[in-house]
Amino acid sequence: MSVVRPRIERVTSLPDAPPASTDSAEIPEVEELLDLAVGQLGGGRRDGQHQMAVAVGEAIDKGEHLLVQAGTGTGKSLGYLVPAVRHAVAAQSKVIISTATLALQRQVITRDLPLVAKAVAPRLPREPRIALLKGWHNYLCVHKVGGGYPEDEATLFDLPGGEDHPKTEEATGGAARSRRRDDGASLADHVRRLHEWAGETETGDRDDLVPGVPERAWRQVSVTAMECLGGKCPMLAECFPDKARAASREADVVVTNHAMLGIAATGSPGVLPEHDVVVVDEAHELTDRVTSSATVDLSMASVESAARLARRHAGTNTDALDAAAQSLGTLLVTAPAERFPSGLPDELRLAVGAVRDAAREVLSTLKPEAGGGKGAKGKDAGQPDPGLKMAQGAVLQLFETAERMAAEDTTADVLWCSRPDNGWGGFGDNVTRLHAAPLHVAGLIRTHLLGESTGVFTSATLALGGTFDAVAGTLGLNGKDAPPWHGLDAGSPFDYPKQGILYIARHLPAPGREPTTEAQLDEIAELITAAGGRTLGLFSSRRAANAAAEAMRERLDFPILAQGDDQLPTLVREFAEDPATCLFGTLSLWQGVDVPGPSNQLVLIDRIPFPRPDDPVKAARARAIEQAGGNGFMAVSAQHAALLLAQGAGRLVRSMDDRGVVAVLDPRLATARYASFLTRSMPGFWPTTDGKLVRAALARLDT
Repeated sequence: MSVVRPRIERVTSLPDAPPASTDSAEIPEVEELLDLAVGQLGGGRRDGQHQMAVAVGEAIDKGEHLLVQAGTGTGKSLGYLVPAVRHAVAAQSKVIISTATLALQRQVITRDLPLVAKAVAPRLPREPRIALLKGWHNYLCVHKVGGGYPEDEATLFDLPGGEDHPKTEEATGGAARSRRRDDGASLADHVRRLHEWAGETETGDRDDLVPGVPERAWRQVSVTAMECLGGKCPMLAECFPDKARAASREADVVVTNHAMLGIAATGSPGVLPEHDVVVVDEAHELTDRVTSSATVDLSMASVESAARLARRHAGTNTDALDAAAQSLGTLLVTAPAERFPSGLPDELRLAVGAVRDAAREVLSTLKPEAGGGKGAKGKDAGQPDPGLKMAQGAVLQLFETAERMAAEDTTADVLWCSRPDNGWGGFGDNVTRLHAAPLHVAGLIRTHLLGESTGVFTSATLALGGTFDAVAGTLGLNGKDAPPWHGLDAGSPFDYPKQGILYIARHLPAPGREPTTEAQLDEIAELITAAGGRTLGLFSSRRAANAAAEAMRERLDFPILAQGDDQLPTLVREFAEDPATCLFGTLSLWQGVDVPGPSNQLVLIDRIPFPRPDDPVKAARARAIEQAGGNGFMAVSAQHAALLLAQGAGRLVRSMDDRGVVAVLDPRLATARYASFLTRSMPGFWPTTDGKLVRAALARLDT
């Protein structure tokens, strides 16, 4: 069958667009093209947006990296898309656009970028071509749907290439609470629906399937890049991920995500098409995504899974690998759940080394046979064996992970052991694991993402403590031999001192180990009552959010929603539709929630969101900075907190008409020596510690 994929293939015609200009010398400047795009939207001029667009264009022309802080309401997507499209077409080059969230990716590829392309096409030498590119596992595999692959068994491996698809609340356990609405669908029901969808979809893109399906079901119709048969696949002409990559090679502007950048940053070749500019939106999340992509884990179960695949699909003897798995499992039973600053303890290192050696031996036997896979006969002879490819991918991944962990010198990595109950990277499946994460990612970003490309990094929160230096350092732009860069704060159209109040509850005791205190709960109840509901509560832990929600349900008559009561989009919609409703939650609510208007007039923050003191990666990074003579707390913990405070406080004012209060129930924001660094990172609301004044202001807003 012929598959047409208009969303990601080359844009060959733009609806209602006049003929394109043919003289590259006549291409207008960035500001003129921006006016055309804004006019297409029916909007007006925004000075910050123009300032940003000009700066992006100049940075691209000079080949100089740029950091742009563009507050809510600036219109930053058009601020970088217009100069990006102009450069790509005029210079006959390629620009990569990356976002952290699916919501913004969808906005850029379905609305903003097509609008810009249509608006500026008449003034360019030719029409811009755009494409969407995701990780391999995000596309349906036609060969697998057609029965070309053996049935999957349960796997405990992370799926490489699938990191850009976020876990649903069901996957994280959050939707198991009382309000969860379950359609009762079984795995078979989900898979049956996927097979029906396979005959209808024009993209094969998982995110086009609404509603979605659990990861386990999606695994039945998709493969990872390591499992793909590539050019030997008999269904190559129908292959969705291959078509997406072909389209991206032909496009001028390619939209992707930070997970793909993370994979590219680890040195994986060919993940992205050749390009000379990379624009990173939601750039404050990039280093965490690169860290995640470069983090691996090892467990007894993962070794056994790889061995099982090798036996099942290649008939390979795995006695040595089985024995190594048992030895590793025995040691992991008593291994301490802690970080290993000097590398794995000797016994564990020897056990992991045995896994490495056994995996190498098995890998040497997993070679494709000239006449096809194991047991291939008749018409199947000469065809590639998908089962063998799956075994090769699993054992190769196992070998590379064990080799990295058992190396003589592991100073470039953070190694630790996690148990299901300590929250250090566990997967909620009662498996004890070893983990390895890069100690630093700045070098990876500088070498693999910015080595031959100009980088433009933008977000509403990049200037932490009033400067770009902290974020620039995490991107590899500071230090010896660092490339040139500059920062720009494009401002915001909002009048923060007049639209919002920053209230610090200085009279409360400093937070301790308990999730909430009675004094804190009293303060929350008084503030919500004054606001008439209308409250978004941002908490440092699920335990604290649930405790506060339960307490408020007992004390107040307002509807109180808590993250985990239902799928997050449903909760946000209910919160937005009823001004009396309050919504409490954790990290997912600190970023990306956009609820303008009267439903959101009080943003509560329970405490300064420092990372957990026992977070192995952040603790190791802080220690390394201290050993180099720096301030590990300010460089790691304070920077982490500043970023989240800026994002969380930014939930309040989303339009010119919004008014309200950000209330921080942590007195340290007013008294600690690092307080000014944190408050300078937040929107410039009018500050006060006067609770009576704040409650009166909220009461006036409610009338």
